[in-house]
Amino acid sequence: MSQTIALITGAMGGIGTAICQALAKDGMTVVANCLPGYAQKDAWLAQQRALGFEFTAVEADVSEDDSCAAMAAQIERQLGPIDVLVNNAGITRDKGLAKMEPSQWRAVMGTNLDSLFNVTRHIAPKMAERGAGRIINISSVNGIRGQAGQTNYSAAKAGCLGFTKALAQELAHKGVTVNAIAPGFIATEMTDAMRPEARQAVLEAIPMKRAGRPEEIAAAVAFLCTPLAGYITGTTLNVNGGVHMY
Repeated sequence: MSQTIALITGAMGGIGTAICQALAKDGMTVVANCLPGYAQKDAWLAQQRALGFEFTAVEADVSEDDSCAAMAAQIERQLGPIDVLVNNAGITRDKGLAKMEPSQWRAVMGTNLDSLFNVTRHIAPKMAERGAGRIINISSVNGIRGQAGQTNYSAAKAGCLGFTKALAQELAHKGVTVNAIAPGFIATEMTDAMRPEARQAVLEAIPMKRAGRPEEIAAAVAFLCTPLAGYITGTTLNVNGGVHMY
């Protein structure tokens, strides 16, 4: 039986790492994307190897279409066709709209939204040709409810949901499912670095009174990759501790 190849973009952060590990535990060959020249790549690979995970790293700027085309071609040439795509790459450049610079808007839209087009268009058609595939897009609770100071991020993550639904309709009859996951407040190095009082205020607003764990997002991704999730497409799975219900 051929090996299942999974590509995770933005793979070396907290959530991306957990997704890589979860899919590897399910027996997939995991390809971890990072930016070209990412300084921590080798250290991350070594750390994962020490934990028992052997990942293949591939460099590409997901905000650039040519870079994504080269990445997809490299993976197919070296490992084979991509069966699972997790569009996880994301950044923040938070600022109120009145003070937000065009460069901050463009950077977030490029990495968080344009990347969906840039990466997926080189992979989804070949999934459709083979009659099988899983595409999972990582959105955010703030793409659903909005968040002050994040017009760029909220717009991009809302766009992710629209992209998911439209592509799901295009590919449903081809055997390819397309779904989104909308995490809430997740404990990562970035959120752990918040001022304690600010972090506590966020936690108090969550009905479960705690942050989510990257492994809980990864478990949702892994479920959507299983055969039993084959009748789920075009949906958004909310993993947010009850902070937003609809």
